[in-house]
Amino acid sequence: MGDARRAVPADADELVRLRGLMLAGMSGVPTPPGRWQAVARDNLRTWLAEPDPWLAAFVVDAPDGPSLAACAVGTVERRLGGPDDPSGLVGYVFNVSTDPAYRRRGHSRACVTALLAWFRDRGVRRVDLRASAAGRPLYRALGFRETADPAMRLTFPPEQSFIPLRETGNDLSA
Repeated sequence: MGDARRAVPADADELVRLRGLMLAGMSGVPTPPGRWQAVARDNLRTWLAEPDPWLAAFVVDAPDGPSLAACAVGTVERRLGGPDDPSGLVGYVFNVSTDPAYRRRGHSRACVTALLAWFRDRGVRRVDLRASAAGRPLYRALGFRETADPAMRLTFPPEQSFIPLRETGNDLSA
């Protein structure tokens, strides 16, 4: 098992490649290339360079080349606190992926474990994720439990999506 390290902006291309593999694995069809990749790369380069990050990625380098074997990416969401967690900080893991050539070697476990430590260091008490069937055994082994919370989603029409944050004038660091 390789050691996980904190991702840097130069890892953005590989993180996007691994995200495409994860999305394909979850949907069962290849992820089409497109503008999403350039937007994701640009956003990752910016977000991974922030001095007080709200997003982190942990990666394991491929042992035989310049690529990445695996990654885990997550964010700290700021919500209004409640009785069980006054801080309102919630971790969200949204991208765990291992290149097929490096699976079953503990790389995802190393990445997720490092990400969980990063969350703990920031005072996060609850971490959420949506697990694929293949990922559930790992997450259960790390202490995750399924919840009764129903998930709901609203999707805006395409003409309103894929606008890079820097073009909207939104500052997520505020």
